[in-house]
Amino acid sequence: MQVRMVGASAVLVEYDDPADVLAAYAEGRRRGVSLEIVPAATTVLFDGVADPHTLAAEIRTWTLSPVAPDAGDLVELPTTYDGPDLDSVARHWDLTTREVVALHRGTEFVVAFCGFAPGFAYCRGLPGHLAVPRLADPRARVPAGSVALAGPFTGIYPTASPGGWQLIGRTDAVLWRPDLGQPALLVPGTRVRFVDA
Repeated sequence: MQVRMVGASAVLVEYDDPADVLAAYAEGRRRGVSLEIVPAATTVLFDGVADPHTLAAEIRTWTLSPVAPDAGDLVELPTTYDGPDLDSVARHWDLTTREVVALHRGTEFVVAFCGFAPGFAYCRGLPGHLAVPRLADPRARVPAGSVALAGPFTGIYPTASPGGWQLIGRTDAVLWRPDLGQPALLVPGTRVRFVDA
């Protein structure tokens, strides 16, 4: 674990284990240590901290408990698996497209962090050996609702945008509603299941 000061009111903590990121995020929320807690792939940023030096010292003493697999709310996303990269993912995994769909549907994912675009959630859950590369040439436009894979993550494009993830399906779920108090449907810790549309 590495702890760094960021500006006058923030602390950035870097972890080796991605599971520790979610655990630190949960612990920080439980303790109410800062105004904003932002997890990422290997870091957690605690922002809006009154005394960052004291918080940094406290964080070094935290005993992190793994987040229980069923701790977060469950969101089911009706999904049609007809993405243009489904065949290439099947070849990469050495499976049939039907087996890819069954494996993806049979996995319960957890939102590790959000980023790239408002409402875009990076979901973990697939075994590490199933990581897939990003496209060599990103698309200029990926349709909203596209269910995609890149590296160890599954994500859903909340709005149309450029993107280099491998598209395996699509959902009609609305992932970003700026008019709501919590605009993102999927927040860190949320459990996600892809179900038959």
